[in-house]
Amino acid sequence: MSDDDDAFPDIAQNHALKRTVRTVAIFNLGYFGIEFAVALAIGSVALFADSVDFLEDSAVNLLILAGLGFSVARRAKLGMVLAAIILLPAIATLWTAWQNFSSGLVPAPIPLTITGAGALAVNFVCARLLAPYRTAGGSLTRAAFLSARNDVVANIAIIAAGLLTAATTSRWPDLIVGLGIAALNAGAAHEVYEAARGEHLSAKA
Repeated sequence: MSDDDDAFPDIAQNHALKRTVRTVAIFNLGYFGIEFAVALAIGSVALFADSVDFLEDSAVNLLILAGLGFSVARRAKLGMVLAAIILLPAIATLWTAWQNFSSGLVPAPIPLTITGAGALAVNFVCARLLAPYRTAGGSLTRAAFLSARNDVVANIAIIAAGLLTAATTSRWPDLIVGLGIAALNAGAAHEVYEAARGEHLSAKA
């Protein structure tokens, strides 16, 4: 059996997966604009990190959509590229966290909490849509599912940060959650890279 034959034997499943990935990409791109605008307006590290993550998720899903018809070897190489892309929000977050730490800015808690709740709803829907296909496309769909799953956890933390900010008027909850999101992205990047590397070694064998 060739790599191409091994890729997606179920044509119906392949079409359904493409529709799902396209829908998830649209959801992520749409909410990126909302969350990024709020993050800039209130100076939130956590929302900035999550908004950049939405943009990264949209790019990842569009790349997955382009790569679903690839052979196992080519999908593995694209998976390694996606692992590097997933790291970008973490790097951007570290820079933003340093700037906000230096300025001492405390984000407005109500917009922080409401925007985090909206992000939670979007990511929960995306994770549910992707869950049935998380092993269908190897490291590619694994990348999409892990991103959505991790974002659900991050959004719950953002809501908690908003409530704590309201109670304490401190910038620390927002900073800590923002750095936590960066750590989640780094962990997801490692998982995707390891899955892609395993596929690459299997394809060579």
